[in-house]
Amino acid sequence: MTTARDLMTGDLRCIPASETLDRAAQLMRDHGIGALPVRGSDGRLTGIVTDRDIVVKALAAGKDASKVTAGDLAEGPPHTVDADAGAAAAVKAMSEARIRRIVVVEGGEPVGVITEADLARKLTAEAFASYAGRVYAAP
Repeated sequence: MTTARDLMTGDLRCIPASETLDRAAQLMRDHGIGALPVRGSDGRLTGIVTDRDIVVKALAAGKDASKVTAGDLAEGPPHTVDADAGAAAAVKAMSEARIRRIVVVEGGEPVGVITEADLARKLTAEAFASYAGRVYAAP
């Protein structure tokens, strides 16, 4: 059985909620990623910040990326799926929530992320089309 672990991209980078958005953007650039799960001061996931969030919710709104923190912007908690969950369950969770990425956890700790690009690479064309149709359909 294919699992969420089989679909995910590992080597997950997280960012503290207290870190500024300019630093989050630098990390995204340096690691070639478009999102960072956000950890609160207690180490728990409190949300996720995307490159689009930084541009649309901060920069376009006139906010200073060197003063706004990841915690200020993160809306959470993020959607998660267990690493051992079936691939179909992970795709269903993403489809139902209409999201493009989901954090993969093991024992409550983040170990990876499944992105839309991961699905495009690893699902059949039909399965990916079904997912995309649900995520991008008009509400």
